[in-house]
This record gives sequence, C-alpha cells and structure tokens, in this order.
Amino acid sequence: MCGAKTGGPSLEGVDLRTQAVIQGVVLSDEAPVSGAYVRLLDQGGEFTAEVPTSATGQFRFFGASGRWTVRALAPGLAPAERQVVAAIGEVVEVTLTL
Repeated sequence: MCGAKTGGPSLEGVDLRTQAVIQGVVLSDEAPVSGAYVRLLDQGGEFTAEVPTSATGQFRFFGASGRWTVRALAPGLAPAERQVVAAIGEVVEVTLTL
C-alpha cells in the first residue's frame, strides 16, 4: 500500500467555484515516487507548468477549463502521460504509473 492519501491532497482552502484542479499521484510498482517532475501541457502540447511530486508522490495544478496533458518524468523510469479534461468547479484525479 502506498503512502498517498486516497482522493489526493486535501482541498481545504481551495475555492472550486473559480478554479479547475488537476491533481493526483505518481507511482512506480505501486509505490509513490517522490521528487518526480509532473508537467502540464496545453491542448497544443505547449509547456504550461511543472511541479515536483511530494514525499507521497502527489501533485496539483490549478488551471483553466479545457483539454490538458499531464506528463510525469523521473530519472531511471520511463515517462508516463495522460490526457484529461478540466472544468472550473471540478477536480480531475490522475494516477500516473512510471
């Protein structure tokens, strides 16, 4: 069992009326990957943002409504990516397995 909290990081203090949230966890062999980099690419594939994963492999982005690609990278592991559709007022949960 990984150390990541089910359902992603806490949403306490996040105003979902004004934001789209894309969050999740990066795993390898069912264990969280700490210090991986997660990139957010827009619909055209252009780099928008990057965050490192937490000690529990979790990440979070705030974005606009639309189609996004979430890509995880870590040394020594094959990258993983997933396309998602985000909307203001919603939380998109993503699990990326390297």
